[in-house]
Amino acid sequence: MSSFLYSTFALIITLGLLIAFHEYGHFWTARKLGVKVLRYSIGFGKPIWIRRRGVDQTEFVLAAIPLGGYVKMLDEREGDVPPEDLHRAFNRQSVWRRFAIVLAGPMFNFLFAILAFWLMFLIGVPGVKPVIGEAAPETIAAIAGFKSGDEIIEVEGEKTPTWSVVRITLLDYALDAEKVDLKVRSSDGDIRILTLPLKDITAEVKQKELLEFVGIRPYRPIIPAILGQLEPGGPAEKAGLQTGDQVLKINDQKIADWTMLVNIVRSYPQQKILVEIERNGEVQIIPVNTDQQSIDTGNIGRIGAGPAQPESLSKEYFSEVKYPFIDALGVSIKKTWQMSALTLRMIGKMIVGEVSLENLSGPITIATYAGYTANAGITPFLYFLAVISISLGVLNLLPIPLLDGGHLLNYSIEIIKGSPLSDLVQEKMQRVGIAFLVMLMSLALYNDIARLINN
Repeated sequence: MSSFLYSTFALIITLGLLIAFHEYGHFWTARKLGVKVLRYSIGFGKPIWIRRRGVDQTEFVLAAIPLGGYVKMLDEREGDVPPEDLHRAFNRQSVWRRFAIVLAGPMFNFLFAILAFWLMFLIGVPGVKPVIGEAAPETIAAIAGFKSGDEIIEVEGEKTPTWSVVRITLLDYALDAEKVDLKVRSSDGDIRILTLPLKDITAEVKQKELLEFVGIRPYRPIIPAILGQLEPGGPAEKAGLQTGDQVLKINDQKIADWTMLVNIVRSYPQQKILVEIERNGEVQIIPVNTDQQSIDTGNIGRIGAGPAQPESLSKEYFSEVKYPFIDALGVSIKKTWQMSALTLRMIGKMIVGEVSLENLSGPITIATYAGYTANAGITPFLYFLAVISISLGVLNLLPIPLLDGGHLLNYSIEIIKGSPLSDLVQEKMQRVGIAFLVMLMSLALYNDIARLINN
């Protein structure tokens, strides 16, 4: 399967899961509060699959355009309602019941994220220990006292077993704090507390650039160019490469280590390369057709292979974040809260211009990362699902007409003033909401296309 088709398939699976969970929140709550549900739809447009279930013969629908969904409830504003069903119409419910039904959708997105993180932490999240390879001279990190070989063990008291945790925690503080304290352990075992100033970072911070901006470069151990796990159906497996093969050359370039192998493969997106290997003492040359992957810095080649990691190296430089059953749930709730707050603050920084709108991504970028994380394994894909689910939950809670947050704003006003807004006011708000959402989606799509062109 081509990378485009795989990414498209991964996008449909991702959106399908998250939309289904979101809409099920509305559906389940409405049913529990006695509201009659006419249709539960995943997707918009022409139905391609319909089934009727239950006493109310609710329609369960899969529609042709998988970019959203909806729950249609009995409502006098949308058609005639039989007298015997008036008490089950949505518009006849108290404002508090309507509030709960609308709020349930985003809340189920957060619940999905908690479940995804929980499963991820039960399985175990592999990562690289946050050991510093270099604190570039005269950079923020070097001036703060960071040195090569230091391992970051805590950020503001939060343990950081992997670089992934370091990055997200630093980004969290970089959005608001002027400084952050990090506990580091030197290569000889000494523990130090170092303060990293952040006040000059917030105007241009991006997660992928934060460490580079402050001058920290992660340590990269020398890993032999020996193939480990191969992606099923990937270019390497298709070409006949096997686990344990030592790569000697690519297109007549000698390969010193795994990093060099990766850099050379990346420079040949969607091209044929000649890979010289040693297998069981015999040297072979095997042609491999690389795949292409789009990242922020351009299009790169990939063959779908990971390195064989020496056991001693794995113990020294690699870590796994894993928790027992109950502890994993607590960590997942905390992680969901942290990511939700971070997402909301990032949106706020975009609005006031402190974070570039270039960070806004649309379906093309989401599809790319969906395909990449699905290829990378179950834990990266679960993390991706959790992050996107949190983003959908936060976005839907924004007080924008047409979104759940817009309806919640209307209900809040109704609670305060004792009566609903007039139909005219609601209609004008919906027009503003449509214009805003069209502008938002256009900007996201523009960013996607700009990334493709610039790549």
